[in-house]
Amino acid sequence: MFRRTFWFTAGAAAGVWATTKVNRKLKQLTPESLAAQAADKAIETGHKLKDFALDVREGMVRREAELGGALGLEAPVDPELPVQRHYAVEAAEPAAHPDTYRTLPRNSYDHNSNNRNEDH
Repeated sequence: MFRRTFWFTAGAAAGVWATTKVNRKLKQLTPESLAAQAADKAIETGHKLKDFALDVREGMVRREAELGGALGLEAPVDPELPVQRHYAVEAAEPAAHPDTYRTLPRNSYDHNSNNRNEDH
């Protein structure tokens, strides 16, 4: 009698466990869940690309400054020449929180009314 009760209970427990596992997997494969997972991955990839672009920009500015110093481009400029451009670089300090990301500098044309992406 105990053997039958044991095996009945073991079978019922295995059935409940398997049903729970299958239902969780089915919920993960719904279109809404797949869309949310894809959106999360896209946002994460976008932040990584933005950080990479900021690192490249920072390296470019540093190298430009090194080359300018080596070539003597930092010498006093003739006042009749156009003004030399100066680039601002964000400090290369790590993010305070792993989910915090650096921001790209804004250009003046970002806020201009001549936005080419708006519907006409």
